[in-house]
Amino acid sequence: MSLPPLPHLNALATAVPTHDIHQAFIDWATPRLTDERIRALFSRMAGRSGIDHRWSVLPPTSGGGSPVAPGGFYDVPGLPPTSARMTAYAEHAPELALQAIAKLGDAFDPARVTHIVVASCTGFVAPGIDQILARRLGLSATVERVLIGFMGCYAGVTALRTARHIVRSEPQAVVLVVSVELSTLHLQLEDKPEPLLAMLQFSDGAAAGIVSADPGGLELGEGISLALDDSEELIRWHIGDTGFAMHLSGEVPGRLREALAAPAVRERLFGDGAAPALLAIHAGGRSVLDAVEHALAVPPEALADSRSVLARFGNMSSATILFVLAEMMARGAEGQGIAVAFGPGLAAEAIRFGA
Repeated sequence: MSLPPLPHLNALATAVPTHDIHQAFIDWATPRLTDERIRALFSRMAGRSGIDHRWSVLPPTSGGGSPVAPGGFYDVPGLPPTSARMTAYAEHAPELALQAIAKLGDAFDPARVTHIVVASCTGFVAPGIDQILARRLGLSATVERVLIGFMGCYAGVTALRTARHIVRSEPQAVVLVVSVELSTLHLQLEDKPEPLLAMLQFSDGAAAGIVSADPGGLELGEGISLALDDSEELIRWHIGDTGFAMHLSGEVPGRLREALAAPAVRERLFGDGAAPALLAIHAGGRSVLDAVEHALAVPPEALADSRSVLARFGNMSSATILFVLAEMMARGAEGQGIAVAFGPGLAAEAIRFGA
Protein backbone atom coordinates (compact mmCIF):
# COMPACT_ATOMS: atom_id res chain seq x y z
CA MET A 1 0.00 0.00 0.00
CA SER A 2 1.45 3.36 -1.01
CA LEU A 3 1.79 6.09 1.56
CA PRO A 4 -0.43 9.17 1.23
CA PRO A 5 1.24 12.21 -0.31
CA LEU A 6 2.90 14.82 1.86
CA PRO A 7 0.83 18.01 1.52
CA HIS A 8 2.79 21.27 1.34
CA LEU A 9 1.81 24.88 1.68
CA ASN A 10 3.72 25.84 -1.46
CA ALA A 11 3.07 29.58 -1.37
CA LEU A 12 1.35 32.11 0.85
CA ALA A 13 0.54 35.77 0.24
CA THR A 14 -1.27 38.48 2.19
CA ALA A 15 -3.06 41.77 1.60
CA VAL A 16 -4.48 44.59 3.71
CA PRO A 17 -6.41 47.73 2.75
CA THR A 18 -4.64 51.09 2.60
CA HIS A 19 -6.72 52.98 5.19
CA ASP A 20 -5.05 52.96 8.63
CA ILE A 21 -7.77 53.55 11.24
CA HIS A 22 -5.97 52.63 14.48
CA GLN A 23 -5.38 56.10 15.92
CA ALA A 24 -8.74 57.35 14.67
CA PHE A 25 -10.47 54.61 16.66
CA ILE A 26 -8.55 55.51 19.81
CA ASP A 27 -9.49 59.17 19.35
CA TRP A 28 -13.15 58.16 18.95
CA ALA A 29 -13.23 55.66 21.82
CA THR A 30 -11.39 57.61 24.51
CA PRO A 31 -13.97 60.38 25.10
CA ARG A 32 -16.76 57.78 25.24
CA LEU A 33 -15.42 56.82 28.66
CA THR A 34 -16.82 59.50 30.98
CA ASP A 35 -14.92 58.46 34.10
CA GLU A 36 -11.54 60.21 34.01
CA ARG A 37 -9.78 57.37 35.82
CA ILE A 38 -11.15 54.74 33.41
CA ARG A 39 -10.36 56.96 30.45
CA ALA A 40 -6.74 57.22 31.60
CA LEU A 41 -6.62 53.43 32.07
CA PHE A 42 -7.95 52.90 28.54
CA SER A 43 -5.32 55.23 27.10
CA ARG A 44 -2.54 53.37 28.92
CA MET A 45 -3.80 49.99 27.75
CA ALA A 46 -4.18 51.24 24.18
CA GLY A 47 -0.60 52.45 24.30
CA ARG A 48 0.55 49.05 25.57
CA SER A 49 -1.50 47.02 23.07
CA GLY A 50 1.47 46.20 20.88
CA ILE A 51 -0.48 47.48 17.87
CA ASP A 52 0.77 50.34 15.70
CA HIS A 53 -1.53 50.01 12.68
CA ARG A 54 -4.92 48.55 11.81
CA TRP A 55 -6.43 48.66 8.36
CA SER A 56 -9.99 49.05 7.07
CA VAL A 57 -11.71 48.56 3.72
CA LEU A 58 -13.97 51.47 4.65
CA PRO A 59 -12.74 54.47 2.65
CA PRO A 60 -11.70 57.83 4.07
CA THR A 61 -14.20 60.67 3.86
CA SER A 62 -13.87 63.30 1.15
CA GLY A 63 -11.84 65.31 3.62
CA GLY A 64 -9.57 62.39 4.50
CA GLY A 65 -11.38 61.48 7.71
CA SER A 66 -11.89 58.03 9.20
CA PRO A 67 -15.11 55.94 9.09
CA VAL A 68 -16.19 57.50 12.42
CA ALA A 69 -15.60 61.08 11.21
CA PRO A 70 -18.43 63.28 9.91
CA GLY A 71 -19.40 61.93 6.51
CA GLY A 72 -17.86 58.52 7.24
CA PHE A 73 -19.50 55.10 7.04
CA TYR A 74 -20.46 55.20 10.72
CA ASP A 75 -21.76 58.77 10.69
CA VAL A 76 -25.44 57.81 10.75
CA PRO A 77 -27.92 57.87 13.66
CA GLY A 78 -27.57 54.69 15.69
CA LEU A 79 -24.82 53.34 13.39
CA PRO A 80 -25.41 51.51 10.07
CA PRO A 81 -27.72 48.47 10.17
CA THR A 82 -26.44 44.96 9.61
CA SER A 83 -27.82 45.06 6.06
CA ALA A 84 -25.58 48.01 5.13
CA ARG A 85 -22.57 46.27 6.67
CA MET A 86 -23.26 43.09 4.71
CA THR A 87 -23.57 45.13 1.52
CA ALA A 88 -20.11 46.52 2.24
CA TYR A 89 -18.83 43.00 2.95
CA ALA A 90 -20.17 41.70 -0.37
CA GLU A 91 -18.38 44.53 -2.17
CA HIS A 92 -15.05 44.62 -0.37
CA ALA A 93 -14.35 41.03 0.77
CA PRO A 94 -13.88 39.57 -2.74
CA GLU A 95 -11.72 42.51 -3.78
CA LEU A 96 -9.36 42.15 -0.81
CA ALA A 97 -9.16 38.38 -1.31
CA LEU A 98 -8.30 38.89 -4.98
CA GLN A 99 -5.46 41.23 -3.97
CA ALA A 100 -3.94 38.48 -1.83
CA ILE A 101 -4.36 35.88 -4.59
CA ALA A 102 -2.70 38.19 -7.12
CA LYS A 103 0.38 38.35 -4.88
CA LEU A 104 0.82 34.57 -5.24
CA GLY A 105 2.24 35.28 -8.70
CA ASP A 106 3.19 32.22 -10.72
CA ALA A 107 2.33 29.93 -7.77
CA PHE A 108 -1.32 30.45 -8.68
CA ASP A 109 -2.37 28.80 -11.94
CA PRO A 110 -6.18 28.83 -12.32
CA ALA A 111 -5.98 25.91 -14.75
CA ARG A 112 -4.43 23.69 -12.05
CA VAL A 113 -6.74 24.54 -9.14
CA THR A 114 -9.06 21.65 -8.28
CA HIS A 115 -10.42 22.88 -4.95
CA ILE A 116 -10.98 26.19 -3.18
CA VAL A 117 -11.30 26.51 0.60
CA VAL A 118 -12.44 29.89 1.94
CA ALA A 119 -12.58 30.97 5.59
CA SER A 120 -14.47 34.08 6.70
CA CYS A 121 -16.52 34.94 9.78
CA THR A 122 -17.14 38.67 9.37
CA GLY A 123 -19.87 38.61 6.75
CA PHE A 124 -22.44 36.67 4.79
CA VAL A 125 -23.32 36.78 1.12
CA ALA A 126 -24.90 34.24 -1.22
CA PRO A 127 -23.64 33.11 -3.66
CA GLY A 128 -20.72 32.88 -1.26
CA ILE A 129 -17.22 34.31 -1.42
CA ASP A 130 -16.09 30.89 -2.71
CA GLN A 131 -18.33 31.16 -5.77
CA ILE A 132 -17.57 34.82 -6.33
CA LEU A 133 -13.83 34.17 -6.28
CA ALA A 134 -14.09 31.08 -8.49
CA ARG A 135 -16.00 33.07 -11.10
CA ARG A 136 -13.73 36.12 -11.05
CA LEU A 137 -10.60 33.97 -11.18
CA GLY A 138 -11.89 31.94 -14.12
CA LEU A 139 -11.68 28.65 -12.24
CA SER A 140 -13.26 25.60 -13.78
CA ALA A 141 -16.96 25.07 -13.08
CA THR A 142 -15.99 21.67 -11.67
CA VAL A 143 -13.76 23.09 -8.92
CA GLU A 144 -14.88 21.77 -5.55
CA ARG A 145 -15.64 24.48 -3.00
CA VAL A 146 -15.58 24.56 0.80
CA LEU A 147 -16.72 27.62 2.76
CA ILE A 148 -15.71 27.76 6.44
CA GLY A 149 -17.88 30.37 8.11
CA PHE A 150 -18.21 31.88 11.56
CA MET A 151 -15.57 29.76 13.28
CA GLY A 152 -13.66 32.87 14.24
CA CYS A 153 -9.93 33.39 14.66
CA TYR A 154 -8.90 29.74 14.44
CA ALA A 155 -10.56 29.13 11.05
CA GLY A 156 -7.31 29.86 9.21
CA VAL A 157 -5.85 26.71 10.75
CA THR A 158 -9.05 24.81 9.91
CA ALA A 159 -8.71 25.91 6.28
CA LEU A 160 -5.13 24.59 6.10
CA ARG A 161 -6.12 21.36 7.77
CA THR A 162 -9.02 20.91 5.32
CA ALA A 163 -6.68 21.49 2.38
CA ARG A 164 -4.26 18.94 3.83
CA HIS A 165 -7.02 16.32 4.08
CA ILE A 166 -8.00 16.97 0.46
CA VAL A 167 -4.45 16.50 -0.84
CA ARG A 168 -3.91 13.37 1.24
CA SER A 169 -7.05 11.82 -0.25
CA GLU A 170 -6.53 13.17 -3.79
CA PRO A 171 -2.78 13.32 -4.55
CA GLN A 172 -3.27 15.38 -7.74
CA ALA A 173 -5.33 18.06 -5.99
CA VAL A 174 -4.24 21.69 -6.01
CA VAL A 175 -6.08 23.63 -3.32
CA LEU A 176 -6.46 27.41 -3.24
CA VAL A 177 -6.84 28.43 0.41
CA VAL A 178 -8.26 31.88 1.15
CA SER A 179 -9.06 33.74 4.35
CA VAL A 180 -10.66 37.18 4.22
CA GLU A 181 -11.93 39.11 7.23
CA LEU A 182 -13.44 42.59 7.44
CA SER A 183 -13.63 43.08 11.19
CA THR A 184 -13.89 46.88 10.95
CA LEU A 185 -17.43 46.52 9.58
CA HIS A 186 -18.63 45.75 13.10
CA LEU A 187 -18.05 48.87 15.19
CA GLN A 188 -20.47 49.10 18.13
CA LEU A 189 -21.55 52.03 20.29
CA GLU A 190 -19.92 51.14 23.62
CA ASP A 191 -19.02 53.21 26.64
CA LYS A 192 -17.19 50.60 28.74
CA PRO A 193 -13.48 49.83 28.53
CA GLU A 194 -13.63 46.06 27.98
CA PRO A 195 -15.61 46.06 24.70
CA LEU A 196 -13.73 49.12 23.45
CA LEU A 197 -10.40 47.38 24.12
CA ALA A 198 -11.71 44.32 22.28
CA MET A 199 -12.64 46.41 19.23
CA LEU A 200 -9.25 48.16 19.46
CA GLN A 201 -7.54 44.95 18.37
CA PHE A 202 -9.42 44.06 15.20
CA SER A 203 -8.48 44.86 11.63
CA ASP A 204 -9.15 43.83 8.02
CA GLY A 205 -6.94 41.48 6.04
CA ALA A 206 -6.80 38.60 3.57
CA ALA A 207 -4.40 35.74 2.90
CA ALA A 208 -4.19 33.22 0.07
CA GLY A 209 -2.14 30.07 -0.30
CA ILE A 210 -1.61 27.04 -2.50
CA VAL A 211 -1.60 23.56 -0.94
CA SER A 212 -0.59 20.54 -3.02
CA ALA A 213 1.62 17.45 -2.98
CA ASP A 214 4.35 19.36 -4.84
CA PRO A 215 7.46 19.79 -2.68
CA GLY A 216 8.43 23.26 -1.54
CA GLY A 217 7.21 25.58 1.17
CA LEU A 218 5.91 24.24 4.47
CA GLU A 219 5.11 20.56 4.87
CA LEU A 220 1.72 20.32 6.61
CA GLY A 221 1.38 17.75 9.35
CA GLU A 222 -1.18 16.61 11.87
CA GLY A 223 -4.08 18.83 12.89
CA ILE A 224 -5.07 19.20 16.54
CA SER A 225 -8.28 20.49 18.13
CA LEU A 226 -8.71 21.50 21.77
CA ALA A 227 -11.74 22.93 23.55
CA LEU A 228 -11.51 24.24 27.11
CA ASP A 229 -14.15 23.18 29.61
CA ASP A 230 -16.55 25.81 30.95
CA SER A 231 -15.28 28.50 28.60
CA GLU A 232 -18.14 29.06 26.19
CA GLU A 233 -18.86 32.53 27.58
CA LEU A 234 -15.31 33.86 27.16
CA ILE A 235 -15.44 34.61 23.41
CA ARG A 236 -18.81 35.08 21.74
CA TRP A 237 -20.26 36.68 18.61
CA HIS A 238 -23.82 37.95 18.53
CA ILE A 239 -25.49 38.96 15.27
CA GLY A 240 -27.51 42.05 16.06
CA ASP A 241 -29.31 44.79 14.18
CA THR A 242 -26.09 46.82 13.96
CA GLY A 243 -23.57 44.22 12.89
CA PHE A 244 -21.78 41.44 14.75
CA ALA A 245 -21.09 42.29 18.38
CA MET A 246 -18.13 40.47 19.93
CA HIS A 247 -17.69 39.67 23.60
CA LEU A 248 -14.04 39.09 24.47
CA SER A 249 -13.53 38.42 28.15
CA GLY A 250 -10.51 39.74 29.98
CA GLU A 251 -10.19 36.24 31.44
CA VAL A 252 -9.01 34.79 28.11
CA PRO A 253 -5.23 35.27 28.58
CA GLY A 254 -5.33 33.75 32.05
CA ARG A 255 -7.35 30.74 30.91
CA LEU A 256 -4.97 30.19 27.99
CA ARG A 257 -1.94 30.41 30.25
CA GLU A 258 -3.50 27.94 32.66
CA ALA A 259 -4.46 25.52 29.88
CA LEU A 260 -1.09 25.64 28.09
CA ALA A 261 0.70 24.97 31.36
CA ALA A 262 -1.27 21.74 31.89
CA PRO A 263 0.80 18.61 31.11
CA ALA A 264 -2.05 16.94 29.18
CA VAL A 265 -2.47 19.94 26.89
CA ARG A 266 1.27 20.29 26.33
CA GLU A 267 1.52 16.60 25.46
CA ARG A 268 -1.39 16.93 23.02
CA LEU A 269 0.23 19.90 21.29
CA PHE A 270 3.91 19.07 21.50
CA GLY A 271 4.15 15.33 22.07
CA ASP A 272 7.05 15.31 24.50
CA GLY A 273 5.86 18.54 26.10
CA ALA A 274 8.60 20.77 24.67
CA ALA A 275 7.67 23.55 22.26
CA PRO A 276 9.17 23.13 18.76
CA ALA A 277 11.66 25.50 17.18
CA LEU A 278 8.99 27.39 15.22
CA LEU A 279 5.91 28.77 16.97
CA ALA A 280 3.25 30.44 14.82
CA ILE A 281 0.83 31.75 17.44
CA HIS A 282 -2.35 33.64 16.57
CA ALA A 283 -1.71 37.32 17.27
CA GLY A 284 -4.93 37.75 19.18
CA GLY A 285 -3.51 40.56 21.32
CA ARG A 286 -0.45 41.38 23.35
CA SER A 287 -1.86 39.77 26.50
CA VAL A 288 -2.58 36.56 24.58
CA LEU A 289 0.97 36.38 23.25
CA ASP A 290 2.37 37.18 26.69
CA ALA A 291 0.29 34.36 28.19
CA VAL A 292 1.54 31.85 25.60
CA GLU A 293 5.15 32.96 26.04
CA HIS A 294 4.99 32.59 29.81
CA ALA A 295 3.07 29.32 29.80
CA LEU A 296 5.49 27.69 27.38
CA ALA A 297 8.53 29.28 29.04
CA VAL A 298 9.98 30.31 25.67
CA PRO A 299 12.19 33.34 25.05
CA PRO A 300 10.56 36.52 23.65
CA GLU A 301 12.11 35.98 20.21
CA ALA A 302 10.14 32.72 19.85
CA LEU A 303 7.00 34.78 19.19
CA ALA A 304 8.69 37.57 17.22
CA ASP A 305 6.75 36.77 14.03
CA SER A 306 3.42 36.91 15.85
CA ARG A 307 4.29 40.17 17.59
CA SER A 308 5.42 41.70 14.30
CA VAL A 309 2.09 40.81 12.67
CA LEU A 310 0.17 42.22 15.64
CA ALA A 311 2.10 45.50 15.51
CA ARG A 312 1.73 46.07 11.78
CA PHE A 313 -1.74 44.70 11.15
CA GLY A 314 -3.67 44.03 14.37
CA ASN A 315 -5.90 40.98 14.80
CA MET A 316 -7.48 40.02 11.45
CA SER A 317 -9.41 37.07 12.86
CA SER A 318 -8.87 33.90 10.77
CA ALA A 319 -6.35 35.55 8.43
CA THR A 320 -3.95 36.40 11.27
CA ILE A 321 -2.34 32.97 11.68
CA LEU A 322 -1.71 32.87 7.93
CA PHE A 323 0.03 36.24 8.15
CA VAL A 324 2.30 34.77 10.84
CA LEU A 325 3.12 31.76 8.67
CA ALA A 326 3.76 34.07 5.72
CA GLU A 327 6.21 35.99 7.90
CA MET A 328 8.08 32.77 8.65
CA MET A 329 8.16 31.69 5.02
CA ALA A 330 9.38 35.11 3.89
CA ARG A 331 12.38 35.00 6.23
CA GLY A 332 13.25 31.42 5.30
CA ALA A 333 12.60 29.91 8.72
CA GLU A 334 13.76 26.30 9.11
CA GLY A 335 12.81 23.52 11.47
CA GLN A 336 9.72 21.86 12.88
CA GLY A 337 6.85 24.01 14.02
CA ILE A 338 3.26 24.28 15.08
CA ALA A 339 0.63 26.89 14.24
CA VAL A 340 -1.92 27.51 17.01
CA ALA A 341 -4.92 29.83 16.90
CA PHE A 342 -7.57 30.56 19.50
CA GLY A 343 -11.22 31.51 19.09
CA PRO A 344 -14.82 31.10 20.23
CA GLY A 345 -15.40 28.32 22.62
CA LEU A 346 -12.79 29.00 24.14
CA ALA A 347 -11.10 26.59 21.75
CA ALA A 348 -7.82 26.16 19.91
CA GLU A 349 -7.00 24.72 16.51
CA ALA A 350 -3.46 23.76 15.59
CA ILE A 351 -1.48 22.17 12.78
CA ARG A 352 2.07 20.88 12.76
CA PHE A 353 4.40 21.95 9.96
CA GLY A 354 7.97 21.59 8.84
CA ALA A 355 10.06 24.18 7.10
